[in-house]
Amino acid sequence: MGEYAALLADAVLRQRAREAEHAARTETELASKVKSEFIANMSHELRTPLNTVIGFSKLISEYEKRQLSGGQIVEYANLIHDAATHLLAVINDILDISKMQSGRYTLDAREIELSEVLNASLAGFRRQATDLGLSLEGQFASDVPTVRGDPDKLRQVFNNLISNAIKFTPPGESVRVIAKALDDGGASVSVRDTGVGMTEEEVRLSLTPFAQVDASHSRWREGAGLGLPIAKALVQLHGGRLQVHSAKTLGTEVTVKLPSRFQVSVTRGRDALLGSGGNGAL
Repeated sequence: MGEYAALLADAVLRQRAREAEHAARTETELASKVKSEFIANMSHELRTPLNTVIGFSKLISEYEKRQLSGGQIVEYANLIHDAATHLLAVINDILDISKMQSGRYTLDAREIELSEVLNASLAGFRRQATDLGLSLEGQFASDVPTVRGDPDKLRQVFNNLISNAIKFTPPGESVRVIAKALDDGGASVSVRDTGVGMTEEEVRLSLTPFAQVDASHSRWREGAGLGLPIAKALVQLHGGRLQVHSAKTLGTEVTVKLPSRFQVSVTRGRDALLGSGGNGAL
């Protein structure tokens, strides 16, 4: 009987070792695939705006030879500005992810009015939404509480969420930002759109750093695949949670829940990015 038990235990251990080896191999292959896609997409994301900057700045420098009008020069300058702004945003996202992965990301925490942060974010996107034929609305309950956090980082969170909602919502549809108080004294902010929506697998990918729902260069909207993972990590750094609910053709709702300012804790940057523990006082 003892010999049989020993053989059975040995078989179980071998099976577990094989399963662990398979899981490790799968994880390595996935990491390699994500890294390869990231490098390819980064090449595209960086080269496209750089080519715009180089090309149109060259045209402006030759304005006399090309007999450019004042209107054309202004148009080219605006294209250069937009391309450079996009390039800076991509670089900032990469630097943020790098800091989080190294655990060197810090917050400048203070008590802030959440409605002020949300209004600032909404103001920055109203013209873009109007130009795209979208309705962008803010609905804030009167009892939205004061929260404790870094106003710049929270605005970055909501900027990313609103930007994503606008990107994937067709003309004639709507994006709404809804803020309310939670029963525990915290606050909830939801960004809802009536856009293209995602499957469960696409939601999972959207929350993975460097992964993209559509990694092809012909995808409907450009992006480095960093906005939502950064937003989630920043929310976790504030001791909160970010949840995504979506369905194909029905739109997406991303909800941020922030704790009461009397109960805030914060995770280290790397742990927040990886979705693990590591709490400390803010």
